[in-house]
Amino acid sequence: MNLARFERAALVETMRRTGPDAPTLCAGWDNRDLAIHLILRERRLDATAGIFIGPLAGHTAAVADSYADKPWDELLAMLSDGPPWYSPFRVADRFLNLAEMFVHHEDVLRGGADPAGPFLPRQVSPDLERALELPLRTVGRRIMAGSPVRATLRTGDGREVMSVGRGQPVGVSGSVGELLLFAFGRAPVDVEFSGSPAAIASLRSAHRTL
Repeated sequence: MNLARFERAALVETMRRTGPDAPTLCAGWDNRDLAIHLILRERRLDATAGIFIGPLAGHTAAVADSYADKPWDELLAMLSDGPPWYSPFRVADRFLNLAEMFVHHEDVLRGGADPAGPFLPRQVSPDLERALELPLRTVGRRIMAGSPVRATLRTGDGREVMSVGRGQPVGVSGSVGELLLFAFGRAPVDVEFSGSPAAIASLRSAHRTL
């Protein structure tokens, strides 16, 4: 089993344990909404386009609504099965889905946490940490491309993973998994900042471009 499949299985198990109505870190979405989003992403590429193309948003909403009344166990089974044979996500599962499954698993795990309070993240295996570095350097860099400051992301031992943006320097340190979540704009995350308070505040509130 590749790590993307492993993380998918862990996500499904957490969703099963917490139930369809549990909150997530995705604003306005509960577990059912998130499961439907992931299913459409892999099974209905026509509907996924509406996430990025405004005129198609109505079609995306209509397709999502058609899944809304499906039994929770059926949605979990579809999510667990992964991309169907005709989906491009099936061939490149380990490359296209690892960050997606990891971030959304954390969306579920942290859905009820206080963004302003202390947070104790789960233990992530060294293999998963290493694998998450590639999407952090690629997808994370693209998402943070509009950073208002020069953000340098480092692991806890001081190793630089990536640097992006222009302006005042801000350091962000933490595990690779936590840095990836920060790059995706999630909170709470277990990272530490260095730099001026104003520059740090600007980075933390910066819009992420998907």
